[in-house]
Amino acid sequence: MVSFLLFLEYIGQLKNEDPIVNCTFSVVVSCVPNLLSPGGNLLGFTNSIFGITLFTGPVFAAVSSLAGGRMRAWYWRVYLGFITAAFLFVHFLAYRSIFEYGVLCPWCMVVWLVTIPLFWATLGWASAQGVLGDRLRHAGEIISSWAWVITIANYLVIAVAAQLTLEAVQSLFL
Repeated sequence: MVSFLLFLEYIGQLKNEDPIVNCTFSVVVSCVPNLLSPGGNLLGFTNSIFGITLFTGPVFAAVSSLAGGRMRAWYWRVYLGFITAAFLFVHFLAYRSIFEYGVLCPWCMVVWLVTIPLFWATLGWASAQGVLGDRLRHAGEIISSWAWVITIANYLVIAVAAQLTLEAVQSLFL
């Protein structure tokens, strides 16, 4: 849903139309600089298309699992590969948003909030189930049991980076 809203915002920005869903809340919280930047369009089209298409993967995996489908290990390795790519991609975009554009995109942050725990939970589960080999089972059990803590720590790293970097945020506390 959020990826679709970002896509509609992007199309509206290209047409110089009023925003469909206003994503500019302050000097620091805005998606406009991200949408029209090179980082927001890495392959020549808006990154939100990645979200629209690729977030169907977790839905498919969940529905298949709930329906009793038993996927082979290669399926889960490919799935984890895509989730890992998404995890790295959102961190790359968070870096660009904070350090290059100097803003926090609210819709982008929702994608971060979903992708980060999805990665840690999937990595822990896949490792614990032996999908990545028997030697990683114990590590997977640890990651699985601590996934919520690791996720919060991951969020905190991004939040601290934003706090220390964005001048407008700093000025609120000086």
